[in-house]
Amino acid sequence: MLAKIKSFGLQGIDGYEVSVETDINNGLPGTDIVGLPDTATKESKERVRSALKNSGFRLSPRRITVNLAPADTKKEGSLYDLPIALGILYATEQISSDMLFDTVFVGELSLNGDIGKVNGVLPMIIAARQLGYKRMVVPKANESEAAYVGGISVYALPSLRETVAFLSGEIEVKPVAVKDVYSAFSSAGSEDLKYVKGQLAARRALEIAAAGGHNILMIGPPGGGKTMLAKCLPGILPDMSPDEVLETTKIHSVAGVLPGGVGIVASRPFRAPHHTATRVALTGGGANARPGEISLAHNGVLFLDELPEYTRATLEILRQPLEDGKVVVSRAARTVEYPARFMLVASMNPCPCGNLGSETAECTCTPAQVARYLSRVSGPLLDRIDIHIEVGGVTYDELASSSYGESSEKVRARVNEARAVQLRRFEGSAAHCNAQMTNAQLIEFCALDAAGESLLRTAFGKLGLSARAYTRILKVARTIADLAGSDKVLKNHVAEALQYRSLDRSYWQ
Repeated sequence: MLAKIKSFGLQGIDGYEVSVETDINNGLPGTDIVGLPDTATKESKERVRSALKNSGFRLSPRRITVNLAPADTKKEGSLYDLPIALGILYATEQISSDMLFDTVFVGELSLNGDIGKVNGVLPMIIAARQLGYKRMVVPKANESEAAYVGGISVYALPSLRETVAFLSGEIEVKPVAVKDVYSAFSSAGSEDLKYVKGQLAARRALEIAAAGGHNILMIGPPGGGKTMLAKCLPGILPDMSPDEVLETTKIHSVAGVLPGGVGIVASRPFRAPHHTATRVALTGGGANARPGEISLAHNGVLFLDELPEYTRATLEILRQPLEDGKVVVSRAARTVEYPARFMLVASMNPCPCGNLGSETAECTCTPAQVARYLSRVSGPLLDRIDIHIEVGGVTYDELASSSYGESSEKVRARVNEARAVQLRRFEGSAAHCNAQMTNAQLIEFCALDAAGESLLRTAFGKLGLSARAYTRILKVARTIADLAGSDKVLKNHVAEALQYRSLDRSYWQ
């Protein structure tokens, strides 16, 4: 007897339908799995055999053939164990249910018949809903992740035995209750700006970066608060939209790094890879072409502390994702595209010893050492960073002061207001913030008056700005105008934006 059970696989961060076909024939006892299975999928026959035996089902001493269609697409992982087991049970007439063929099944089986957690359940549920399926069975361990998709009844079951009982009508199982995507929102892991002493200019630059989604580079001596400022950023970033929440969660689900017990990424990601991270760790890859740090930071922040300590080759791979908002991971088996639209936040010292330009300590580096240190960060990468800000040292009086600065909550309120203006401005387009403006939108929304035009023209010649720097100055000026509640980009907005493009010239030229 032939059985066709529906399951799903993963292609990047999207699910695709897989038909698990099981056929029982006379011949030498054994199980063959075809349809381009990887090693983990091929090993399903051993897990399924033990799970069936230990769950109280009989094993058929016949030839079992399992085909995973479409047969020309690589199948990866252990998520097909459950549908294979159910197909064998139906083909051997140990189970009969009307629900078996219009329900989607995913899950890994342990040897005792328990259903184990699998990665990528969220994108598979979304894909199943889009294809019109009304029911899906997932592992009990994936219940929290499955709770955020409506429009499809998802049943989280712990074992093969209970799944069969549910399909046979022996037990009643309620579908997972759907939750609101914002129910898990929390910014508890971020620092509060009110605890940052001094650094008014850096705080202002951080607010502008958050309001417009701009990349930012902080340069200054060690101990000035660059890392703490970066850790404050998640607390002032605007809320994610429901679409952004689901897209971000899909990436983390595929990578298997969803927060335990929560099942969703409701606050903007903050990723801070160590400077020893490889190119594959940043872009993604490996045998299964999994997402890397820049994709895990999608819709959030990628923080690179001590920027020149990363290898130059590693930093150069950021150039294309910063422009396109995506990364293409190519391997021999397949090519996968992952979204990678993130805010780059970087910090660095001005020299190897960190004291170049310091008012309290003397720099011990030679000019050659300084030049060699700074050359690790290329000009094209600097050009893609919208805001450059110098973070100086903090005085004793500032540190000892008992007064606090403005809190992250107040700053976040202003950022949300500015982002709301931008969402209305870009309604119906792919852009969500000023940093994502196209050239056509730049012309439409960043027109300057005569005074602003004259100032920018003068600065363009004196600072030797590139075309990319010109557009990024306009985008930052637009954000400054949004924070000020101005419909037009004025001369003072352009002047402030220009201040954030001068440090690369003073240090690198």
